[in-house]
Amino acid sequence: MLNLLPGLSDLLGSQSVSVPISKLKGRHLLSVRELDVEAVTSLLLEAEVQKRLVLEGAGGCDRLKHRVLASVFYEPSTRTSCSFQAAMQRLGGTVVCVNPDNSSVQKGETLDDTIQTMGCYCDAIVLRHPVKGSAAQAAAVSTKPVINAGDGVGEHPTQALLDLFTIQTELGGIVGRDASSPLLTVTLLGDLRNGRTVHSLAKLLALYPQVRLIFISPPALAMPQETVDELRSINADQDIVTDLSLGEAIGQSDVVYVTRIQKERFASAAEYDAVAGSYCVDASLMRQAKERMIVMHPLPRNAEIHSEVDTDPRAAYFRQMQNGMFIRMAILCQVLE
Repeated sequence: MLNLLPGLSDLLGSQSVSVPISKLKGRHLLSVRELDVEAVTSLLLEAEVQKRLVLEGAGGCDRLKHRVLASVFYEPSTRTSCSFQAAMQRLGGTVVCVNPDNSSVQKGETLDDTIQTMGCYCDAIVLRHPVKGSAAQAAAVSTKPVINAGDGVGEHPTQALLDLFTIQTELGGIVGRDASSPLLTVTLLGDLRNGRTVHSLAKLLALYPQVRLIFISPPALAMPQETVDELRSINADQDIVTDLSLGEAIGQSDVVYVTRIQKERFASAAEYDAVAGSYCVDASLMRQAKERMIVMHPLPRNAEIHSEVDTDPRAAYFRQMQNGMFIRMAILCQVLE
């Protein structure tokens, strides 16, 4: 059991809390469905420890010295790829990067064979792939833990965890949340059909009581019905809006989570052009928001958040980005130690 560090209880609530060190040791992390509140709490506490280590301490440690992480990205990535690499290096480990454009993938090597190859050299594998279900496919043949860094329009569990850590650090009220907690209203805005980040985050938030989810999107980009049905099956409080009435929703939101319209997921340019520029969070819209709320975005962004919002203290997306390294340090510690 890990007791809270001095001062950590101020962040996570006044109650002294003990949590299991890890429920993830040696396991794959493919979906937020594999996580319960206890496992999430453990990761949030661990992420806070890593944050303090980096920002207030030595900048890193040797907890994962001599451990090797395989970074296998079949899709472009800046934040996820670099934060995993930085996380592993700050923990004393090393990273082997596989670029499919310069690997045996170009000779016809299958995903299964690439994963089994990296399992011979590394202790864990971080995988991003454009096909939904590819992470589960990789895990089925892997001898080492596989961490899903995004599988097409499927899930992105580590992003959802860093998002939850951001909500906790910015607003509090995630750790220890129960039926008596104040209502937390989270608005998910944008391309909800293709946004794997919002698929995972909605499912993770649904673990907690007193959380209301508002889905706002153009009709063609609505949250997938299978996700809506899954949330309904566990009695999640969800409200679906397709008329893009942003002002009213943002005015009652504690968190506004904005996503870009993912041009690369559309079958044609005409289909993309039909919804491009459908929404934008700007200074005038922020004047309708609460004084204590946050705007989040998994990044990269296009025109869905105006740059004038960047100087608003409620704009949390760059702090959210930094939190990605801390939560991934926590995940690597718990999977590999």
